[in-house]
Amino acid sequence: MPKKRPSDGLVKKLRDFGLKYPGAHLKSPWPDHLDLAVKDKTFAYLSAEGEPFSISCKLPDSHTTALLLPFAEPTGWGLGKSGWVTARFAPGKQPNLEMLKAWIDESYRAQAPKKLSAQLALALTAHATKAATKAPTAAKARSARGTPAKPSAKRARRAAAVKR
Repeated sequence: MPKKRPSDGLVKKLRDFGLKYPGAHLKSPWPDHLDLAVKDKTFAYLSAEGEPFSISCKLPDSHTTALLLPFAEPTGWGLGKSGWVTARFAPGKQPNLEMLKAWIDESYRAQAPKKLSAQLALALTAHATKAATKAPTAAKARSARGTPAKPSAKRARRAAAVKR
């Protein structure tokens, strides 16, 4: 059994994140590997537990920028020609989790069928709408705090004109 490394927790977080996408599942193309796939098309190759952390994603929009990073290189096996980027991190180096999640998101969208990508867009729109309806407006927030609502600049000019 491979020795556990601190990066194993990162791999688990990224797998859990990737599995939240519509149709996402684990794929095991090699022993000890559990990569992220959609409709059996891999969208993120993750290092095996006990190995130094690495990730490979298809980045059709950001691969040029990603390749400027010191830890990134074109993915081998000819995948780099198609926009795949591999990031390898030295033991003890903590990668930026949000950046890696953005890579997984971009890669999922590149590999997923349009129908599943559309489901993702609908889910994100619904989530944003739900959040917006729950968020109080600035006026309601001021009212709740007992602060009087500030008139808009246009209303203030009208009120000043009426007083004259």
